[in-house]
Amino acid sequence: MSPSDPWRITPVGPGDIVDLSHALEALSAHMGDSHHATEDALSLACLGVPPACHGLLARGGETVIGAALVSPVFSTTFGAAGAYVSDLWVGDVARGQGLGRALLRASAEFAREEWRACFLKLTVYAENTAARAFYDRLGFDMAERDLTCLLAAKAFDDLMGDP
Repeated sequence: MSPSDPWRITPVGPGDIVDLSHALEALSAHMGDSHHATEDALSLACLGVPPACHGLLARGGETVIGAALVSPVFSTTFGAAGAYVSDLWVGDVARGQGLGRALLRASAEFAREEWRACFLKLTVYAENTAARAFYDRLGFDMAERDLTCLLAAKAFDDLMGDP
């Protein structure tokens, strides 16, 4: 972030959970996804001990115009820690101005400092050609051979039950 940027990016604190929730609701709506992240869940995830993720908010004046959530990961392939960007949202008013890159940079800076991360990882919908082009311009490799596998809800509970 430079002094000439029309926004400021700050870590999510206790007074920011409502704004973070609204930003992530906007992301879910934009993507056509359901949204189940309550303010309580976001507060616990971002501010709990230990936190499950780190949240960032971008504001233009007092208006929230962007957000990111990032969590630590470890890769045996890289032999190092990295960071997983689970959510990245830039509001329509700020698109095309470099805010997405700035949020990713702020995520990477935090991850390097806190977790000694040396890479970022994220997931993008295959049909989201604009996002794919954005990540490609930044130098992200599209790991076409990797598939995301998800164990959720009942299957997760079943795994946690008795064998």
